[in-house]
Parts: sequence; structure tokens; C-alpha cells
Amino acid sequence: MKLDILIFAAHPDDAELGCSGTILKHIAQGKKVGIIDLTRGELGTRGTPEIRAAEAAEATKIMGIHARENLNMRDGFFKNDEEHQLKVIQMLRKYSPKIVLANAYYDRHPDHGRACNLVNDAIFLSGLIQIKTTLDGEVQQAWRPQLTLHYIQGYFIKPDILVDITDVWEKRMECAKAFKSQFYNPDEPDQPQTRLSSPHFFKAMEARFKEFGNSINTMYAEGFTCRRSLGVNDLFHLK
Repeated sequence: MKLDILIFAAHPDDAELGCSGTILKHIAQGKKVGIIDLTRGELGTRGTPEIRAAEAAEATKIMGIHARENLNMRDGFFKNDEEHQLKVIQMLRKYSPKIVLANAYYDRHPDHGRACNLVNDAIFLSGLIQIKTTLDGEVQQAWRPQLTLHYIQGYFIKPDILVDITDVWEKRMECAKAFKSQFYNPDEPDQPQTRLSSPHFFKAMEARFKEFGNSINTMYAEGFTCRRSLGVNDLFHLK
């Protein structure tokens, strides 16, 4: 299956927390979208890998994602090396996306920045015909997407482009909250506390997206960064 957009996420829930509004918006436009989770999030303080997998399945159902896979890399310890790059290259060549969305340049969790660099390097290498990969016994064709953007996560990074997500805001939050094991639950006071489990986490998230929205005269927006210059065919396509 060829996809229009492929999202790479270091952990299940990264895509939902970082860019699920953009995902929902493009699926509503008829675009085919998929997610590749690099790890199972097995080092997460709350929940288990099995719970996280069930939550990812629920979020996938809410969004209407067309494909989702997990590469089972080691949470916290995957590397940007040949072995891991080839796994990402296989996915790029399998789904041949026009656009890739990936983790932030840097963040509190070191997996996020490392995933960013891993995916960026694999994208370049995926376009080289001398790098040979196979999948299910079939030789894959070289492929490089047209555009790579990075969603903004915990740390604030000034965005290069903002996507208006006002019309999908409620459903976007439903997607994020599918990962309920990670968030505040007053009925489980003995659970270990994390940044995500703070009762104020979703208020802070909403404030971030409202700030982005205000920058383009709308209610809510998601921000992305890009390592190269972005262009439009004419100035009338600007928000």
C-alpha cells in the first residue's frame, strides 16, 4: 500500500500527542496515512508494553489510520546505525510516502532526538539505488519522500509551519487520551508520577496549541519544523 503521509514515532503515543490533528485533517481529505512506531515503549514508567499496544490500537481506530507497524527497537537504547537505518529504509520503501512526519529535533526524552536523526539519515539513504533491501523476499525499489517535517513535542521549538487543526480538535484530544495509562487518574493515586500524569498536562498541551493557533489567527494549530526551505506556488496559499 502506498501512503501519502507516513509518521515515524519513537514510542506509541508520540504521534498522537505530537501531530494527531494533522493526521485527522488529512485523513478527512482522503489521504492515506500510516504510523511506524520504533519501540513498544517498554521503559515507560506507567503501564506495560501490552497495555500501550492496546491503547495504540484504540488510537489507530479513532484516527482511521490505514497502516500501523512497530519495529520493536529497544526503547531507550536503539541506535542510529546501519542495522536500525535499514529497518526504517524498509518501511520507507514499502509504503513510498510523499511526506514523512518524524520526532522533534531534540527533547527531554533522548529517544525523540535520536529518532529524528535516525529517520532523517534513513530517508536520504533510502533514495540510493546501491543500497539493497528486501521485504518478504521481494527486492525493494529506492524511494525518497518529497518532504520531511518534524512535529514539536515536550520542549518548545519555534515552528517553521503551522497546520490549523481547529475543526478536529475534540477528536484529536480523544486520540491522545486513548493512552489513558499514561495520564492522570484520580482513582489510581498510588501510580508513579510522571510529567504526563500531572493533572495539569492537558491544560498545558491545549495552551501550546492555542498559542500556535493564535499565530495564524485560528483557535488551534500544530507546529512543525523543517531542515530545508519551504516554498509555495503562490502567496495566496499562505494562511
